[in-house]
Amino acid sequence: MKIQNCGLVALRAGVRGALLAFAATGLVHAASFPAQPVTLIVPFPPGGTTDIAARTVAKAMEQSLGQTVVVDNRAGAGGNIGMAAVARAKPDGYTIGMGTIGTQAINQFLYKDMAFDPTKDFEPIALVMTTPNVIAVNVKSDIQSMKDLVDAAKKRKLSYASPGVGSSVHLTGAYLEQVLGIEMLHVPFKGVAGSMPALIGGQVDILLDNLPSTLAQIQDGTKVRGIAVTSAERSPSVPNVPTVAESAVPNFGVTAWFALYAPKGTPPEALKKLTEAATKALSSQDVQARFQSLGAQVGKLAGQDLRTFEEQERARWSQLIKERNISTQ
Repeated sequence: MKIQNCGLVALRAGVRGALLAFAATGLVHAASFPAQPVTLIVPFPPGGTTDIAARTVAKAMEQSLGQTVVVDNRAGAGGNIGMAAVARAKPDGYTIGMGTIGTQAINQFLYKDMAFDPTKDFEPIALVMTTPNVIAVNVKSDIQSMKDLVDAAKKRKLSYASPGVGSSVHLTGAYLEQVLGIEMLHVPFKGVAGSMPALIGGQVDILLDNLPSTLAQIQDGTKVRGIAVTSAERSPSVPNVPTVAESAVPNFGVTAWFALYAPKGTPPEALKKLTEAATKALSSQDVQARFQSLGAQVGKLAGQDLRTFEEQERARWSQLIKERNISTQ
């Protein structure tokens, strides 16, 4: 009997030891995150505003994480392909994504068969950057102000280029039509690489895009003239370009935004380290200077504050999409 008791005691001790070892291994694993490179999926092509924001913050996060952050561009379907890949990724912290106003607040109201739910499938990390959209014309155009634009639009149907149907830039155009009481012809392109040559070549009357993508051309001024930015305040990068609010529609304010997300279910420890790394990166003078040079502002929201902001944006844009009967078809 004593022998049996001793065996039982030994067995219990062994089980306890195994459990403690397992727990210790888990703690070590959590404390050591990340133990390998982190992949940042960008749901748009290289060279655009989303890609610029992603690569800037990825590089800055590497110092805090102690690991490389590898940018992986997976473009298509207005950003849906890339963010669907993020949603499906193993929720271990090693795959994150650069969501945008489009993927997180607009697309669900435009696409019938979304492969992810932006309200449920992600853990918000941090708002990376906000930037105004810009309204630009060919430097040879007679349109030199928002007043000129409205006057011209009432005489003939102007065309405006955007990076694509359903993009935040497209919806900014639709919003402008609504508040200005005009109708324009929307001409979608696959990014500024297509829309800018069309503006310079005279195939379209107006270009709408995120400011960072067009900033160099506007600052140069030899081929393109900026006539307004959509933010509530002027951009320090193009201080001579007025806002829509001061030149046409009081209280008008629209900005594009870009934020980091992890798949739903990512461990709190990993999420905390990713958030801390992003926040530290965004507070650095180098990143702030880089974004300012692009005509953008560093984001200041993280976690639940970012989620609340998303909800407000969804309410705003879903209403416009419904009122304007906008679809991707």
